[in-house]
Amino acid sequence: MEKDQREPKKGITVPHTYVIIFFVVVLAAVLTYVVPAGVFETKEVTYEKGGETQTETVLVPDSFSYVEGEQEGTSLFEPGGGAGFLNYVFEGLVSGSKWGSAVGVIAFIIIVGGAFGIIIRTRAIEEGILSVIDKTKGKEGLIIPILFFLFSLGGAVFGMGEEAIAFAMILVPLVVALGYDAITGVMITYVATQIGFATSWMNPFGVAIAQGVAGVPVFSGAPFRIAMWAFFTLLGIAYTWWYANKIRKQPTRSLSYQSDEYFREDFKSKDLDVHFKTGHILVLLTVLAGIAWIIWGVVEHAYYIPEIASQFFTMGLVAGIIGVIFKLNNMRVNDIADAFASGAKDLLPAALVVGMAQGIVIILGGDNPAEPSILNTVLYGAGQLFDGVAPAISAWFMYVFQTVFNFFVVSGSGQAALTMPLMAPLAELAGVTKQVAVLAFQLGDGFANIIVPTSAALMGSLGAARLEWGTWFKFVIKFFVVLFIGGSLFVIGASLLNFV
Repeated sequence: MEKDQREPKKGITVPHTYVIIFFVVVLAAVLTYVVPAGVFETKEVTYEKGGETQTETVLVPDSFSYVEGEQEGTSLFEPGGGAGFLNYVFEGLVSGSKWGSAVGVIAFIIIVGGAFGIIIRTRAIEEGILSVIDKTKGKEGLIIPILFFLFSLGGAVFGMGEEAIAFAMILVPLVVALGYDAITGVMITYVATQIGFATSWMNPFGVAIAQGVAGVPVFSGAPFRIAMWAFFTLLGIAYTWWYANKIRKQPTRSLSYQSDEYFREDFKSKDLDVHFKTGHILVLLTVLAGIAWIIWGVVEHAYYIPEIASQFFTMGLVAGIIGVIFKLNNMRVNDIADAFASGAKDLLPAALVVGMAQGIVIILGGDNPAEPSILNTVLYGAGQLFDGVAPAISAWFMYVFQTVFNFFVVSGSGQAALTMPLMAPLAELAGVTKQVAVLAFQLGDGFANIIVPTSAALMGSLGAARLEWGTWFKFVIKFFVVLFIGGSLFVIGASLLNFV
């Protein structure tokens, strides 16, 4: 008798994401008793981008000093909104502003989840998926390279990241229905955007800020970066295509096979005959128009989390109105509200992870260079690694440091403003061009985003795909190593070529 294909695989149980973060917080708390806090002086740097003057607050490289009397360690509990060990969840959830992590990203995740809850309630997504399946029989494999290319281009051109959460909600059910798995869906959406982000020649939120802060002409070095983007995008497509075809032949080999049961059962429980009507077309056109609106806003007006969240809400609201007018899936006005609540609830676990992960940074003292923190000490210590080292090796050390530092400061613009004022002068002292220092920053920042649990966009995308971070890590670590090796070769090669 054959073994039941759905029998769970035996082995070590991967800890829940919340458990992993908890123990990282424990480690961070211990470090506060061992590593002294440090502080930098700051200054404002202005640079031109797109004909407009941009201003960033950056640290002064030679101004680091240890702060006397700060080595008290993290207390167990702090009243009055303090950063005690047991405060990390709440303080993480409410930290930041509407412009970024954590509270802004949390609100973004919940609103996007609610908006797509409405869109899903109309059944336009399901009907569209069924229509695609019906019309692409024998050609389903083309979906993977086409979508990977487009999402990578989005990451390269306008810094696409958090937006991948919404697209994962649409495309994960599609790829599962086509015989692949949720991991494939995350690869062609979120991972593709981060490959584009890491290798971009014009990303306004990463490379532009890093170049401006480092004193390098903004958007310079484009030919080298375009070639690099093409290389890594093709690498990502090849790896994903290979993996997806392997899973399609033998679905039970997927690490997400059990969690994908949700999507498979969701299709089984519904009428799978194609009923693609005018109302469904209008809803999908609304989604398409909304995406175009978002891209236009980001590229032309630098729209960010507050604007994009409101754009997604508008998209969901219009879709709901269409659903009621055309009676899609027997929708009524109250169903719009119920669907919004249901969609937001589905992404609530991912939103909580964002806050918990931000709690790690808070325990370490925060990411403000002008305030005493362990992160400032780590940043200063990294700068000492480059003394007396060959230029190519120094460039590689910069790449390694940016990769590790991204665990604590995931924001590309935030990491650029925090690290580039130190890395740029250190690069010159080590015989490395500032352009190479920027390259090390963007590769380390972007590639690490596919693996660090402190990335709000990653955790949101995994939430949409119903994947635990531990499960994702077991899959993506091999691909991350491939990307890291490739990035190392490009950084070392750029240094040897004296890339300017």
